[in-house]
Parts: sequence; structure tokens; C-alpha cells
Amino acid sequence: MSGLEELIAVARGEVPAEIVLRGGQVFDVVTGRLIDGDVAVHQGRIAGIGETYEGREVIDVAGLTLVPGFIDTHLHIESSLVTPYEFDRCVGPRGITTAICDPHEIANVVGVPGIEYFLKASAQTLMDIRVNLSSCVPSTHMETAGAEIGAEELAALKDHPRVIGLAEFMNYPGVIFRDPEAMAKLHAFEGRHIDGHAPQLSGRDLNAYIAAGIRTEHEATTAAEAVEKLEKGMRVLIREGSVSKDMHALAPILDDYTSAYCCLCTDDRNPLDIGEYGHLDYMIRTLIALGVSPRAVYRAASLSAAEAFGLKDRGQIAPGKRADIVALGSLEACDARLVMTGGVVLSEAAFAAREVVEPVGRASVKARIVGAEDFRCAGNRAETDVIGIEEGKIITHHLHEEIVPEDGDKRVDVARDLVRIAVLERHGKNGNMATGFVKGFGLKAGAIASTVCHDHHNIACVGADYADMAVAANRLGEIEGGFVVVRDGAVLAELALPVAGLMSLEPYEEVRARLVDLRDAAASLGVELEEPFLQLAFLALPVIPALKITDRGMVDVEKFEIIS
Repeated sequence: MSGLEELIAVARGEVPAEIVLRGGQVFDVVTGRLIDGDVAVHQGRIAGIGETYEGREVIDVAGLTLVPGFIDTHLHIESSLVTPYEFDRCVGPRGITTAICDPHEIANVVGVPGIEYFLKASAQTLMDIRVNLSSCVPSTHMETAGAEIGAEELAALKDHPRVIGLAEFMNYPGVIFRDPEAMAKLHAFEGRHIDGHAPQLSGRDLNAYIAAGIRTEHEATTAAEAVEKLEKGMRVLIREGSVSKDMHALAPILDDYTSAYCCLCTDDRNPLDIGEYGHLDYMIRTLIALGVSPRAVYRAASLSAAEAFGLKDRGQIAPGKRADIVALGSLEACDARLVMTGGVVLSEAAFAAREVVEPVGRASVKARIVGAEDFRCAGNRAETDVIGIEEGKIITHHLHEEIVPEDGDKRVDVARDLVRIAVLERHGKNGNMATGFVKGFGLKAGAIASTVCHDHHNIACVGADYADMAVAANRLGEIEGGFVVVRDGAVLAELALPVAGLMSLEPYEEVRARLVDLRDAAASLGVELEEPFLQLAFLALPVIPALKITDRGMVDVEKFEIIS
């Protein structure tokens, strides 16, 4: 018998299934009912449910509730600070069986080869990693990235079997004002999935953005913003990352009616938060604890996500669907006891059997050597633009503070929490460097620096001492990128990220341990933020309001221009 005939025969009970899950109850995300009976799995697909089946292997799931595998609808695997293989091993056992990633972090460093690395690696992971092609490399003209990717290069990849469509279109001014390069990309993917990125866009401008064919969006930070996007035909991806935390604000919009048009995503979440709290599993149990019905939450995490991105073969435990199944102790706890992806039970042996693709982007940090004097901030007037941090948000405030220049330098004032921020070009292109002020770190001494700096991934550094900032920035060149904390000229903690300055080659457990050390070292400098490194990374992203900084200067995002 061929594969299809054999699947039908198994469904009818004529021949044994490869695997039978016995003793559990299936939670149906359409009706909300619990269904008794076996689940027959054959050739990676579900043959039947709600009946008794014979299997070559029978797995006892007595007392457990079976739900469809979870789908993360928008994330950058690079932000987990590990390779796709370690990400697979890190979050797969928590029930995440599909991840729709945008590799634009590595693409901004090395270009198309970075995307191709993810496409190759995704064919070897146990979870199903799908790729949305990075639409904005670089995100704007106001920064220096390591690469540029145009419409023709993207179009050449769009028919790859692991590609869904075009990733988050961050240049929303380019869409609504019909920039030729933005329009070329939209035309190239017309009729295909295009993911959005339009924080605080509303009214006619939002209408124009959605009319361009953009279907999904993850930047809503208030219930009102999310409702307007839903009413105008967008599917809202509720996000809970390590910095961007919108779940509590958006929980009130998620119910049994809207859940068909809502999904869940993490965007940027590191191993420290995954280890301490969880991934999509954390979102699911938290939303249920906030009073959202389990049917709405599990539907958003599976079937609605599959429908939104055209993955018709998954999202429900039903005959013919891909066998992505999570066995839970309870719906409320979302505590995965067994995870199956494509009919394969996740285990250390299964992870060890994967083929590994050689990474790209080594030796990518080519920044010039800097000294303390490079971190001076020139100016001849006291009124100063200051980036104001809001913890748990990547949106910033455009503050104005009086900082009187002394000897041609506007100096750090830790008593007022006004510390230096600098961005140094690190791709070996022009050596640009810009300095400014940021408020909200609580830093009292030393410096922290990073090559994870969205989306151009230059070196970002915050400090109270210029000499320490120089040590931190130069150290990143020596370790091929990563995170560094420095005080009094000494490195207190560091994490090397040699793959494009973004990802470690170590197991995620080691990365998590290093992040604990880094967080403690940053706290010893007075840093009050829970996630200082990711918070720092987003201070350089000039497509998120209101004030940011790149290697070319301070950027007024609302005017979409560099402040002279």
C-alpha cells in the first residue's frame, strides 16, 4: 500500500499504527470538549482519535490531557542566544513543535548566507522551524548594517519549501508613503503571507498599511490598539518576550470569539527567562490564570496560529493532521510530560541523532579600537535629548534634560540617572560612532556592552565611566561578540557569541548560567532592569518610537530622522 492508502487503513483499524497513545483525553480546541479514546499515529500523522487502536508501540498517557503542539508565530531564534539546534532542545520539550522565525538578526550581519544557514538547519531540527524572509535588512537608512538584502534576493528564496512568506515589515513609513524599494518587496510577495510591524499605527495610516496585504502583527501593546487591528482584518500575535511584555495588557481581548484571530509569540526570549519561567507554556498557563478560557488560549497557541500562517496540516489533534502532540498533567499547569513532533517523541537520543550544519558568521566583529576619549558627548547647549526607558517595553520616551557642557563634554550624572550610551559600527565599513544619554538603567559605575543591537547589531554600550566603556567595547572584538560587564578596568562577566556576534556554540544550559553571572554583575553596577542586555539592544532600533540611537546619531523615530 502507498502512504495514503496505509494511513486510511490504519484509521479504519485494519492494520496496526506505528504508535498508539493510550489512556489520555484529547482536548479539542474547536469545541472545548475532552475526547476519550486512543490516538493512533502513523508515518508522522494522526490516523485516528476517539476509538480503540492496535499499535506496534503503545505509550501509556493515562491521566494526561493531549493538546496540539504549540506554534510560536513570530520569533528571532538568534535572540535565544543559541543555535537553532540548541533552541530546538531548549523549548521543544516544553511543547513548542513549530516555530516561525525571522532570521533578520543574522541577516543584518552576514546577509543572505545567514538566511540560508537557518533554512539548512531547520531541515535537521526535530521541531518544525519555518522561515519568514527578512524584509528589512537594514531596517532603515539611519544605521550601518553588515549587509543589505533587496527585493530580487528575497524573491529568489520565496519558493523554498521551508519559507512561508515575508517577515515583519518594519519600514511602515516606506509602505504608507510607497517607497520604491518597499513596494518592490511587497509586489514580489503579493498574494503570499506578509507579516507586519506597525507599533501605534492607527486610523488611515493603519488602513493603508493593511491594504498593502499585510496580514499579521505583533506590536500591539494596548487592548485598544489590538482591537483596532483585529477590526481591520489583521491577526494579532500576542507577544511576551524578555523585554517586550504585552501579554497582561492584551489578555482582556482574548476570548472564545477572538481566539480564532489571535496567536501567541515570543519575538525575543533568552534562555534565562525560558529556564526561570518558560516559553509559550508560560504564556498559556499565565493567560489561563488571568481568567482566559483554556479553549481560547490553546486554540490561539495552535489551530489559530496554523490557520493564520497557512499551515493547514497542523493545529488540532485530528485525523490526517501532522502528529504534533503535547501530553499535559493539566491544562492549567501546561506542564508537558511528553512531546511528539511529526510523530517523533522528543528525547535526548532523538536530539543526538540530528545532523548539524556548520554555522556562518564567525569573526564578524571588525570594530575599530576605541579609547576613553571617544565616549565624550560634545555640545554647546544645555538642553539635551535623552532616551527614557520603560521597563518591559521596547518603546522609549523622548526626554529633554538640562546637562551643562564642561570642557566641551556633557558628562554623566549618575545622581540623576543620566548615563552615557554609545553605538560603535562593528562591521568594518566606516568606523562610525555616536554618543548620547539614556535614563532608566540606574547604573552607578562601570559599563555594559553588547553586539546584540537590533537590528544592525553594532556595538552598543552604556556606562558611567568612559574608560570602562572602552574596555568593554574592545573586549567584544576579542571574543567575536557577545555581552560584557566591566568595572574599574576589569571584566566582571562575559558571554561570547561567536556566531555573527549573536549566538553561542555552547549548550543552552551553559548560556543560561553565564546570563545569571552577567545579570548579577550588572546589578553590582547599580543596574535595576531585569533584562539590561536585551533592553540595551532595543535602544538602537530606529523603527520603534520615540527616541533611539544608531551609529549615525540620535534618531527621532516619530519624525523618522536623525537629530542634527
